[in-house]
Amino acid sequence: MTPRFLIWTERSAEDLEEIDAYIAADDPIAAQRWVRTLIAAANCSIELPFSGRIVPETGRDDVREIIRKGYRIVYWIFDDRVEVLTVIEGHRRLPADLLER
Repeated sequence: MTPRFLIWTERSAEDLEEIDAYIAADDPIAAQRWVRTLIAAANCSIELPFSGRIVPETGRDDVREIIRKGYRIVYWIFDDRVEVLTVIEGHRRLPADLLER
């Protein structure tokens, strides 16, 4: 199998920036730690992409998520890569256009 690599979509990168800014308003160091934790969790999807759970809203085997302390890291698995689609709080709805290209 060809090694996979991780791609952060524009949306997911913006999600991380927003999470960082929100937490940093109270505690910049905690914000940095939390964002690093989310990135590390996403990196796990490179080696074991199917270890995340199937996203209930999609029901697709190739769209998975990792949950860390109430945040959903949603990613799409391809043969050669894993794309992080969004990082959102668990109580929020997924964007309707999440899987559109």
